[in-house]
Amino acid sequence: MSAPLLDVAGPAAPPRANGEMVFAEPWEGRAFGLAVALAEAGVFTWDGFRDRLVARLAADPAAPYYGCWLAACEDALVAVGRLGGADVSTRAAGLAARPAGHDHDHDHDHDGHGHVR
Repeated sequence: MSAPLLDVAGPAAPPRANGEMVFAEPWEGRAFGLAVALAEAGVFTWDGFRDRLVARLAADPAAPYYGCWLAACEDALVAVGRLGGADVSTRAAGLAARPAGHDHDHDHDHDGHGHVR
């Protein structure tokens, strides 16, 4: 598979500063990499993903770019039958219902990013 061609201008172009892509939060970079990897693996086409991204951005121009990016990725996975329409919302509700700290079985010092034992 060839690498997807990113738009450098137009509605689907990712945010950039001085020509470099900008990710405000780590999850944005992960969402970007996820869509690129799925397109490169042939799970969905880059053009189909870009069309869905443009539609998401047009539907809510005030929405954060990478929020639309992630929603377009979900739309593309549903369109190719890799996800059911309710799978994402069901999984998101399940994750949101977990108690805080559910994945830690020990004390965790968040200030110093060290573990307290």
